[in-house]
Amino acid sequence: MAAIEKLLNVALPPLSFLLLSTFMLPFLLFKILLYVRKLVAHTEENLEHKVVLITGAASGIGEQLAYAYARRGALLSLVDIRKNKLVAVADKAKSLGSPDVTIISADVSKLQDCHRFVDHTVNHFGRLDCLVNNAGIARTSRFKDWNNNGSEFTSIMDVNFWGSVYGSLCAIPHLKSSKGRIIVISSTLGWFPIPNSSIYNASKAALINYFETLRMELGKAIGITIVTPGLVKTDLGFATTHKAKFMGIIPMLSASELAESIVKSACRGDMYLTEPSWVKILFPWKVLFPQVVDWAVRFFFGLPSKGNNSRNKVHSATELKPE
Repeated sequence: MAAIEKLLNVALPPLSFLLLSTFMLPFLLFKILLYVRKLVAHTEENLEHKVVLITGAASGIGEQLAYAYARRGALLSLVDIRKNKLVAVADKAKSLGSPDVTIISADVSKLQDCHRFVDHTVNHFGRLDCLVNNAGIARTSRFKDWNNNGSEFTSIMDVNFWGSVYGSLCAIPHLKSSKGRIIVISSTLGWFPIPNSSIYNASKAALINYFETLRMELGKAIGITIVTPGLVKTDLGFATTHKAKFMGIIPMLSASELAESIVKSACRGDMYLTEPSWVKILFPWKVLFPQVVDWAVRFFFGLPSKGNNSRNKVHSATELKPE
């Protein structure tokens, strides 16, 4: 076994590089042809009277998604823990063209609530065509600011990760019947993390991993579109820019622009959507030059060098040990 491992360590890197070099050009040409075909055909899924369930629909990206789907004549089921704010969103969605909107107060981190809002939607409309897992929360904090048990951060994972998992598991039987789609709102921070948001970053990375796995297991039964936005003009986006002065110069996408892109991408059947598209250039840097990325992030966020911070790391780790 040791000899096989050594052989793989020596042979696989150059072989993989050769295969990637050979495969890249034909694949890019294939992608270009598909893009041109979409432009020429200019076909978009007809969403009239399709049933779309959106979590976290009371504000931000979820609210704008409700309006984007409403303009296309979709039937809407809007879910949020803040039901009083859903009323105004539902009224506007109807005025924009949605034939019918139902609103549900629910906590996505509770499995029984997820069963309830999915059942309510199907009972009300008779079907479910699309589930948009948008509900999410965040808290910005550095490692050194944690308390001894970190319990104040568990809600981030409960809502951001388990909320999407629970809702999807409840919706899958209905989405299989309609050959529907799941849209999950992750984040660029799921694959390009920045300081001050470790648990939020982790929850978004978990979303990407889970739904990529789910896509493999489901095959073509249900489409899955994973969305990884950059900075968006929402409360969370503004909170992120305030943590580092240099981030204030980065262009932010409006929630309404993002919502339109998400709906169009889902209608095309895309596996992934990253907006704004220039953010994609960060991915190869992260994969190929992790040391450079680590240094650059530390520099721009004003973090100490690794050598100067080693004593603080030991001290912080000791503080976090359970009593």
